[in-house]
Amino acid sequence: MLEVFHEHQDVFQLKELEKICPKSKGITPMSVKEVLQSLVDDNLVRFEKIGSSNYYWSFPSQAAVTRKRTLEGIEREIESLKRRKINNGAALEEAATLRTGGAEREKLLEDIDVKEKILSGVTAEVLKYKECDPEVLQRKKRDIVTCREAVNRWTDNIFAVQSWCKRKFGIDTKSVCESFGIPDELDYFD
Repeated sequence: MLEVFHEHQDVFQLKELEKICPKSKGITPMSVKEVLQSLVDDNLVRFEKIGSSNYYWSFPSQAAVTRKRTLEGIEREIESLKRRKINNGAALEEAATLRTGGAEREKLLEDIDVKEKILSGVTAEVLKYKECDPEVLQRKKRDIVTCREAVNRWTDNIFAVQSWCKRKFGIDTKSVCESFGIPDELDYFD
């Protein structure tokens, strides 16, 4: 669509563009307004409202000036970034020279190593006594209660099956225990 402006080098209204663009550039009439708005947003086409009419224009020289300004802005930004890089490099080298020399720094690094060793020793000591942790003991007590309830529930189920076999088939409890490998001393767990 920008080529239409550069070829005709004229000022257009939206209705004129909606007639010209579909014929010459193959742009659908419904999308002419959207394409035109995107060109205006990108500063490739100028727009002015005069009275109740909107006028659009773009000349080749204007596009060149816009590109030139953009290029100059980018080049200024590149130069600024290059200067910043040089300054940061100098600051980094200065910091590196200050960092390497210094007995105090060496002493602090040794202190850190010693304290890290002490920390790892204390951590290992704590792990040895983890099983005496009150929270771990409480959890184990809850697990014991849960297991005791489960054992008593299954014992009750076994007694129910023995009773059912006795009623249904007339088999005594001792025969059922022998058939299924159930010990005679089976009883509830207290």
